[in-house]
Amino acid sequence: MRKAVAMALAGNAVAMRLCLERVLPLLQDRPVVFKLPPIESPADLPEATAGLLRAVTSGELTPGEAEALRKVIDTHIAALKLVDVTERLTNLEDEKQQ
Repeated sequence: MRKAVAMALAGNAVAMRLCLERVLPLLQDRPVVFKLPPIESPADLPEATAGLLRAVTSGELTPGEAEALRKVIDTHIAALKLVDVTERLTNLEDEKQQ
């Protein structure tokens, strides 16, 4: 790294870029301002994905941004399902003990 800094100080453009990328990495994503409907159960998923589709077709979101949001939605749905299964299991265990 010292050699790259020395080369950058000497005017080597490639070395300058290398050093700057280490200090200030390129931003890969940007904040996405997009209003999603509330997702409280898997039944809410079609409305949310339809909203993503509308946003992509209107140019509000890029396909890559929509895909990233879909992954976040999938994670949220998985968490909701886990809570549901846990509650059902707890109820069954409680019923069995009575």
